[in-house]
Amino acid sequence: MIQSIWGKLGGAGIGLALGGPIGALLGGVAGHVLVDREGAPFGKPPRDVIFTMGLVALAAKMAKADGVVVDVEVKAFEQIVEVPPAEHPRVKRLFELAMQTSDGFEAYARQIREEFKDEPALLEDVVDGLFHIAKADEAVHEAEYIYVKSVATIFAFSDIDFERIAARHVSRADDPYLILKAERGMSDEELKRHYRKMVIENHPDREIARGLPPEAVKIATERLAAINAAWERVAAERNIR
Repeated sequence: MIQSIWGKLGGAGIGLALGGPIGALLGGVAGHVLVDREGAPFGKPPRDVIFTMGLVALAAKMAKADGVVVDVEVKAFEQIVEVPPAEHPRVKRLFELAMQTSDGFEAYARQIREEFKDEPALLEDVVDGLFHIAKADEAVHEAEYIYVKSVATIFAFSDIDFERIAARHVSRADDPYLILKAERGMSDEELKRHYRKMVIENHPDREIARGLPPEAVKIATERLAAINAAWERVAAERNIR
């Protein structure tokens, strides 16, 4: 069993290794915990720690911007991230610390973009995760939508790419072609090939093979479900078998 990130937090050591606002957040919450992974405590932090701490920081800033108490957001976060019951207080503490820091969400987003600049799929996982947390109260509010779009812009996603991601989460007169990133003028055969490519590129097994954390795999699973649902609609409309 892969160890949860909560046993990997190395406080000041791992925080200094990462640096930036996310490193400061790590140092603030786990300053007394010794890193339990192989190698020196000042080595490069594990990718799952960076991903999860970044998602915590951005989710907390979103909660602050929306003026909502963190409890709902924490519960939604724990639907994505594997959190042992004993670690729930630490997760809530992380949210509270991130909400209180003077660093704006832009600083966290820029650091995440830099850490995963060669992994656009992982940056998309972060945006998907923020949407998942935003809709924890059954609706993505306007302030939350604007916030997530701002994060996506910092991640260098185009407006079209953002709308494609948002279509998986936001209740609207949605367009299955947008979710599939496909053109309506495509032939049935072109659509089939495009859909199969989308499944391969977004399959959770691909996340596992790339060594990404369980959190990213859960988000990819939800994303693939949305892609499959969009394909079923298109196939039904066109009578594609």
